[in-house]
Amino acid sequence: MADLLAPLIDHFHARTPIRAGSLVVTVFGDAVVPRGGALSLESLLAVTRAFRIGDGVVRTALSRLVADGWFERWKLGRNSFYRLTGTGAAAFARATARIYGPAAPAWSGAFDLLVLDEAGAARAEFAAAGYGSLGPDLMIGTAATVPAGEGALRLAARPEDPATARRLAARAWPVAEVGERYARFVATFAAAGEAVAVERPVGLDALVLRILLIHEYRRAVLKDPLLPADLLPEDWPGTAARALCATLYRAIAPAAEAWLDAHAVSDTGPLPPPGPAFAARFAA
Repeated sequence: MADLLAPLIDHFHARTPIRAGSLVVTVFGDAVVPRGGALSLESLLAVTRAFRIGDGVVRTALSRLVADGWFERWKLGRNSFYRLTGTGAAAFARATARIYGPAAPAWSGAFDLLVLDEAGAARAEFAAAGYGSLGPDLMIGTAATVPAGEGALRLAARPEDPATARRLAARAWPVAEVGERYARFVATFAAAGEAVAVERPVGLDALVLRILLIHEYRRAVLKDPLLPADLLPEDWPGTAARALCATLYRAIAPAAEAWLDAHAVSDTGPLPPPGPAFAARFAA
C-alpha cells in the first residue's frame, strides 16, 4: 500500500503552507466524532505522523483551534486530550450532513425568487441557506427553504424548458467551479479505487487513506450548492466523484475502524464503537 499512499500524501503536501489544522478537523469529523468525540494527543500524533507532519506543527495547529474556539483541551496527568466545543460540534454536524448525506431531492420544477429590499444581513442569511445570486438584489433558490421576512419579496418562477433551468443554475451558483473540483478529485483517487479493488489496505494505512479521501472530497462537496440533478449538466462530475468516494470509503472503513479499536484512546480508555449514523454514511 505504500506505493498507493505515497503519491496521495505527496499531493497533500504539494499545497503550501501545510494546513495541519484542516487535517485535524478532518480526522475528528471523520473518525473521532462518531466514536465519542474525544481523543488523546498521542493517538492523534500517531495518525498525523503517517502523513509526514511533525509533532510541533500539529501542536501549534491544535493551539490555534483551541484559541479560535473550535476545540477544547484538558489534561490528565501528563496526557492531553481534545474534543470539539459546542460551536465546533454544530459546524461539524452541518458538514457531516453534506459530506456523507444523500443526493439532493428531486426538484419541483419551480425556483424560489427573492427580491431584496436592501443588501446586507438578509442576503448573507439567504446565501448561507443555499440561495444563489442573480444580481445585487435578486436571489434564487431551488425551493422556499427560509422565510422571506419583511426585507424581501418572494416569487415563484417556472422555467419554460430544462435548458433554461440549467442555464439559470449555472449563472446563480458556481456549478462550473465545483465541477472542476470534483473532476480533480476523481483524477486524484481513480488509481486508488482500482488498487483497492484488488488489495485492500489494512491497519493505519486504511485510516490514512480514508482521511485523505474525505479531506479531498470535502474540498469539493462543501463548496457544492447540492442542486437537484435536473439543474446540473448531464455529465456532472459530482456523480462520479460521490460514487468513487462512497465505494472507496465502504471498502476501507472496516480496516480503518479496526485500527481505531486497537490504538485510539480518550480520557476514559479505548474509543467506543461508532453509533448507527456511521453505518448510514454514503447510503444510496
